[in-house]
Amino acid sequence: MRRSGGQLSRTGVPPVPRWFGTGETPVLLAGIIVCLLTTCLARADVPYYGTQSALNPAGATATNIDILWWRTFWLLTAIYVIVVILALIPMFRDWGLSGVPPEHISPTAREERRLITIVSSAVGITTMILFVLLFGDFRTGIKNRSLESEADPLTISVIGHQWWWDIAYQDPKPNKWISDANEIHIPVNRPVRLDLSSADVIHSFWAPNLSGKKDLVPGHPTSLTIRAQRTGTYWAQCAEYCGYQHAHMRLAVIVQTPEEYQAWAEAARQPAPTPVTELQKRGMQVFMGRTCSMCHTIQGTRAGGRLGPGLTHIASRATIAAGSLPNTMGHLGGWIVDPQGIKPGTNMPQNALSADDLQAVLEYLESLK
Repeated sequence: MRRSGGQLSRTGVPPVPRWFGTGETPVLLAGIIVCLLTTCLARADVPYYGTQSALNPAGATATNIDILWWRTFWLLTAIYVIVVILALIPMFRDWGLSGVPPEHISPTAREERRLITIVSSAVGITTMILFVLLFGDFRTGIKNRSLESEADPLTISVIGHQWWWDIAYQDPKPNKWISDANEIHIPVNRPVRLDLSSADVIHSFWAPNLSGKKDLVPGHPTSLTIRAQRTGTYWAQCAEYCGYQHAHMRLAVIVQTPEEYQAWAEAARQPAPTPVTELQKRGMQVFMGRTCSMCHTIQGTRAGGRLGPGLTHIASRATIAAGSLPNTMGHLGGWIVDPQGIKPGTNMPQNALSADDLQAVLEYLESLK
């Protein structure tokens, strides 16, 4: 007899090694528990200007997607746990094969038939689970598309640009159309049809709290119907890489009560307010006398450019530069003077304004509410 690893072997051959001893077992179990906890306890509501999470639904389509996600998660979690348990059983079970060389171990005919039955059953169960997941996906898609048939939808045109969003609220009466940029106001519990298109490259609209993703392909307009179920501000973004500033192409979706939405819409249809103070009047003259008026629109003035976002009510927006900066006078001044330093690659050029002219323009823009 020979002694191997502190154990006696009757055949003189080293025994089959055990993978884990008594000291390693608690470490293994602790590692598995930590992995499961870090997966299950991941935060679903990390704020960035507001909650943005597909696991915090505030719309009908997002709720259907959330239900599908959690059902899939718990099903796959159960499968994972079962597989881990089956993988751990041989490590802790004494098979009575200590000292027998691996090449001398072979199943009997009965055991081989049992193994074939087990493997065949596992393949069948796996196939059935895949079909269950496929059916759930189709069912969720059908439920989400059913929103398109709901009556009295609010229709909003959303055009993706590099790197901002052009918004237009459609109405049978042309004088009631509303033009905006980088913000969408919608009433709660009312279907909203978003007519999506792109002005340059492929973009993708994604408001995780309200809906799934929808690609905007140039020359191929499409639509997406959503219905918000909870008031609040929810953030959307471009979810398809579209160039240098893809990460800074955000869009605020502001869900309001029907009364709040009507009040906002009435105010948004109004032309820009007339400058009151001498500084505001001078700021308007500077704005109209430079190339600003050739790129931006301010309703009620001769500024009618369409290359950049409309500025008719810019002071009412929470952010500027497609969600890149808070809409404060300091940030707005920095954006006007050096947009390339803030958002390199943007189409807006630098503006060499004197301190007095810049202050006058800021006073004028701050009055546009």
